Amino acid sequence: MKTAMDIPAKEGRKRVVIAGGGFGGLKLARKLKSNKFQIVLLDKNNHHIFQPLLYQVATAGIEPSAISFPFRKIFKKREHFHIRICEAQRVIPENNLLETSIGTLAYDYLVISTGCDTNYFGNASMARQTMALKNTSEALFNRNQILDSFEQAQNTGNEEERKRLMTFAIVGGGATGIELAGALAEMRKFVLPQDFPDLDINEMRIILIDASPRLLSAFSDASSRDVEDYLHKRNVEIRLNARVVSYENNELVLSDGTIETKNVFWVAGVKANSIQGLPAEAYGPGNRLKVDSYNRLVDFPDIFAIGDTALMVSSEYPKGHPQVVQPAIQQARNLIYNLHRMQEGLPLRPFIYRNKGSMATIGRNHAVVELEKLRFGGFPAWAVWLFIHLMSIVGVKNRLFIFIDWMWSYFTYDPSLRIIIKPLKRE
Repeated sequence: MKTAMDIPAKEGRKRVVIAGGGFGGLKLARKLKSNKFQIVLLDKNNHHIFQPLLYQVATAGIEPSAISFPFRKIFKKREHFHIRICEAQRVIPENNLLETSIGTLAYDYLVISTGCDTNYFGNASMARQTMALKNTSEALFNRNQILDSFEQAQNTGNEEERKRLMTFAIVGGGATGIELAGALAEMRKFVLPQDFPDLDINEMRIILIDASPRLLSAFSDASSRDVEDYLHKRNVEIRLNARVVSYENNELVLSDGTIETKNVFWVAGVKANSIQGLPAEAYGPGNRLKVDSYNRLVDFPDIFAIGDTALMVSSEYPKGHPQVVQPAIQQARNLIYNLHRMQEGLPLRPFIYRNKGSMATIGRNHAVVELEKLRFGGFPAWAVWLFIHLMSIVGVKNRLFIFIDWMWSYFTYDPSLRIIIKPLKRE
């Protein structure tokens, strides 16, 4: 067993270990304030990432620092609060211990909020050769790849190579896929003709691929048709009922044909980053951890899971709650309430998800919003999307900077972040 992690003594408090600083973990860590608890936040990054806007980083719309927030800045001056940058690896529930990459840590309560990663459905080749979009590093890599593809296309005299460089295939027709397709279409229309006047930008292809019969399958049929119509008008090619077979030697093989491309984005699914060490029956489909109505793991009353990694089955959600932001935040709020109740020996409150609706943006002036009894699109939906995302960003200064970036891009059609930053390679 690894050596113990260096954490100050609890001094009579209950130690709450939060593994993962995503939306659920961050909400729990920020709002659980009590002298009865010592909080230890663990994350492999030193910052929280506002994932819904990663696609804008990837397409040079905003700076990565605008949606990445250092934990130590968020939690400065908090008492009985400790941050460790490490990877949570394995839980030893019989001893109330968590093994991490920097040592073991004893807990009174463990909250697993490790989120999701890209699901390649067992295809290791796709994982190696395609572009994902789950963290800041991947978004920056994608930005480099997109911009560098046009630089290479400008330099090559080989027509076939140029076409491969200017073809962008997006696998996955959910919210991330359609947002990425819309952003690339905006670049093609407003930005790239000015940046590359010597290139025929009309040769650029954007192909959105999904194995299901319609885009945005989590939304209504009307929203799917609205999105499809908008993307068609922006010359995005849509391939539905198309399954990816392989991607080798710049050839993306689908169940209904092939695409020659050097740029493949894989946003086709997610799987939970659940911690190992629990019996096999604790894990459900998609590697999610089975929890009861209080977000406790079955048979492990001191371990909780919230957000993407939690599988809470109910009559209304037989496959668990959707792996999006709102369930994670709402589960964190309910868990805060229940942790206080546990300290007082009072009955716990079951979690009830309040679906506040869904939204996705497709491009300038256009989005789709679905509330409980209302669905709308176009500019009003885009304005709502803009406001909701802006207000969800951590910190007033960050909201201001992003708002200025968005307004500058909106009125000038010219985002100013198109720089290629390649990693340093030492001999």
